[in-house]
Amino acid sequence: MEDSKIIDLFFERSEQAIDALDRKYGRTVTKTAANLLGDRLDVEECVNDTYLGVWNSIPPHRPEALASFVCRIARNLAISRLRRENAARRNSSLDLVLDELQDFIPSGMNVEADYESKELCGAINGFLAALPYDDRFAFVRRYWYADSVKEIAEQMHTRESRVSMRLFRLREKLRKTLKKEGLLV
Repeated sequence: MEDSKIIDLFFERSEQAIDALDRKYGRTVTKTAANLLGDRLDVEECVNDTYLGVWNSIPPHRPEALASFVCRIARNLAISRLRRENAARRNSSLDLVLDELQDFIPSGMNVEADYESKELCGAINGFLAALPYDDRFAFVRRYWYADSVKEIAEQMHTRESRVSMRLFRLREKLRKTLKKEGLLV
């Protein structure tokens, strides 16, 4: 079923919308949550919460890219769950991914930090738009979906060492881009 038809089902408040969404994107949503959470029961709960979140968001929103919209909800819910459950201890899978980008992510919650975050988001989107498909694919799979280097290598039909080196070079290229734009000291 096409995304537009699934969205129309949500606007009609049809329960078939959840079934259609699950059939089309269920594995993707589950993988997104599993990459961050690991525990099967937490993943199942996160997937169910994601569907509830989509149900509550459509309407009024009409997402242009349904898969990205759904995965963003799943990712945000998984990260929130991790933060709650691991407030006193570190989570190796998420922290490893975030540590690789820690130099680029502003910390602190204030107006200035919010503005910097928006500027940073725009710069990263511009950076990604200028990349060739394979580089963009590897970057997004690693730093948005939290796929392991091994999984990315399998998807790209290459060796893990090549993916690791590609990600290292992309981080360096991002660092130079952000410095050039005055977003990184």
